[in-house]
Amino acid sequence: MSNQAIPFTPDLTVKPEVVAFFDAPTNTISYIVKDPNSEACAVIDSVMDFDYASGNIAYEGADKIIRHIQDHGWKLEWLIETHVHADHLSAAPYIQSKLGGKLGIGDQICVVQNTFGKIFNEGTEFQRDGSQFDQLFRDGDSYRIGNMTAYTLFTPGHTPADMVHVIGDAAFVGDTLFMPDGGSARADFPGGDARTLYRSIQRLLALPGEMRLFMCHDYGPNGRDIQWETTVAEQRDHNIHVGHGTSEDEFVKMREERDETLSMPKLIIPSLQVNMRAGQLPPPEADGKTYLKVPINGLATSKE
Repeated sequence: MSNQAIPFTPDLTVKPEVVAFFDAPTNTISYIVKDPNSEACAVIDSVMDFDYASGNIAYEGADKIIRHIQDHGWKLEWLIETHVHADHLSAAPYIQSKLGGKLGIGDQICVVQNTFGKIFNEGTEFQRDGSQFDQLFRDGDSYRIGNMTAYTLFTPGHTPADMVHVIGDAAFVGDTLFMPDGGSARADFPGGDARTLYRSIQRLLALPGEMRLFMCHDYGPNGRDIQWETTVAEQRDHNIHVGHGTSEDEFVKMREERDETLSMPKLIIPSLQVNMRAGQLPPPEADGKTYLKVPINGLATSKE
């Protein structure tokens, strides 16, 4: 599906207000996306604070988002996850409990839940049908944020469930791309695939050149300041992994060789267990406490 044409026509006359929140510990950028003609907004890729060494969780970053929405009198209608993140834990349920709104993700979450349900040896009580989310999006689906129409574009490769959300002249790309000098995301997680990722990126680059692109992560390559906004045209011309007409085979060779040198994200084990549950912690055990599992050699031996 990822090499098909764009199944919708973006409306570049709609220019949503975008407010970014950078989480330094995970290099994640979360967004509030507001309809310019109403008080409606959405939150994309929120972050829960998690100290792996102590097991403590907090919501300082999420509280900043909540305060911004409340201080401006905005109405939260959607909480969007671009994919099941492997490097941070979602704060979507916490924000939803404070402000309401529907929680949405791509319908291929079921593939991710099946894959990682096995890796973490989840019991039959763990539902693998995406029912933890309020909405499962398919390629080309649409939803409303106030007067704006948002569209979903299926872009697997980094994971099987990645989606780009196109809202007016802005697209929120998740981990499909990084800033032009950062290239692309890895494709070696279970269910990931470099060739599929290349085709998804080409699909994204088929959007209008002037469309604004908002990244989910930035690592400040070569010591530059953190950035998160670029355009389709800038990515076509300058992306170090896919710009300048890089061929599919060239990309696959580069991506696979590069991925072999990368270590797993430090929060991948807690992130996957929480995010595949729509940001909810695993259920408490008999002693009333909640635990996260560490599958010994599970991720190293489960690549597909």
